[in-house]
Amino acid sequence: MTIKPVNNSIFQLAVIVSALGFFVDTYDLLLFAIIRKPSLAALGLSPADIVSDGELLISVQMIGMVIGGIIFGILGDKKGRLKVLFGSILLYSLANIANGMVTTLNQYIVLRFIAGIGLAGELGAGITLVSELLPKEKRSTAAGFIAGFGLFGVVAASIISKMVDWRMCYYIGGVLGLVLLLMRIQVQESSIFKHVQQEANISKGNFLMFFNNRKRFAKYMRCILIGLPVWYIIGILVTFSDQFAKAMGIEGVEPGTAIMYLYMAIAAGDFSVGWLSQQLQSRKKTLFIFYGIAMVFTVLYFLQHGGSPGWFYFICAGLGYGAGLNVVYITSSVEQFGTNLRASAGISIPNMVRGTLPLMILFFKFTRELFGSYLTGGWVTGLIIFSIGITAAWLLDETYGKELDFTEV
Repeated sequence: MTIKPVNNSIFQLAVIVSALGFFVDTYDLLLFAIIRKPSLAALGLSPADIVSDGELLISVQMIGMVIGGIIFGILGDKKGRLKVLFGSILLYSLANIANGMVTTLNQYIVLRFIAGIGLAGELGAGITLVSELLPKEKRSTAAGFIAGFGLFGVVAASIISKMVDWRMCYYIGGVLGLVLLLMRIQVQESSIFKHVQQEANISKGNFLMFFNNRKRFAKYMRCILIGLPVWYIIGILVTFSDQFAKAMGIEGVEPGTAIMYLYMAIAAGDFSVGWLSQQLQSRKKTLFIFYGIAMVFTVLYFLQHGGSPGWFYFICAGLGYGAGLNVVYITSSVEQFGTNLRASAGISIPNMVRGTLPLMILFFKFTRELFGSYLTGGWVTGLIIFSIGITAAWLLDETYGKELDFTEV
């Protein structure tokens, strides 16, 4: 039985609210990276501890997102995509308000972990819902719009961080989330999900199904691995841009500003990826084009020596445009799996990718100690991560135009 969507416009309420939701999500997700230095300094940490404990806090947040991705993915297939959108935004909004009240490092660690769990549900659930509501020809355009518009939340966080103190930044993010919660009341659930929900004999949200079938497991792992270069760029090259700039002899580079340029360009990349995927009628071709862009700017990043902050930020923007490939791997992940596992895949996969960041940071620490150089450790780590991502993408099935009204058995 094929279920036709009632509203084919990419500007229907579900798309707009999902875009606004991802705006708030990215504001809160990258806010710590932007205000890492002033917030940790306010807690009395030394410059050396700000670097090491900053890495710890980012890692804890990402671990929370892995756990949240699994929990909200299962709930999305069992209870509905909309309930995940409500639950996740309520959790991370309250957690981020509490983040503004921390007085110790341990409190900060616990609350970034809780916020990470809540942040996990937003993008995957939104794209899963919209992909099931819209016809196959408009999925990539809608996903690009959601991700592209949503990423301006990071730009907003960067601008606001320059206007108010770090505690107020957290309060603003929490209040924005609670306001958005009220807007979601009018959004309708996916009819494809409603149809499957009525089938009592179909296993829904069984996370173990990703591991009890060799072909399905391989597909799930490939969807995770193709996204690794995105978080290498975000979580290492740009989050710790001040440390890389110092090693390159470049003075005056601020991580918050670098992140702002990065995400402005990721937003442009997301819009472009959605459009290009539609024009080429291929997820894989689009993915490889943007891998190429990301690799060119990664090479330029490491060729800098004694340049200006302006050129450094320009390269961060180029890295961001290439990282727009995140729309492709999330959309493709949603399309790879049946309705009874689609939310589990669409929500858990991007968070599994984010959750690899602690492993990438550990590997980066190993390589920079092995070679005795911050820069050498950085590019060696990148070479390996890009190689893994490209290999996984080569083996991934093409999903452009795939019908989504099917289930996993």
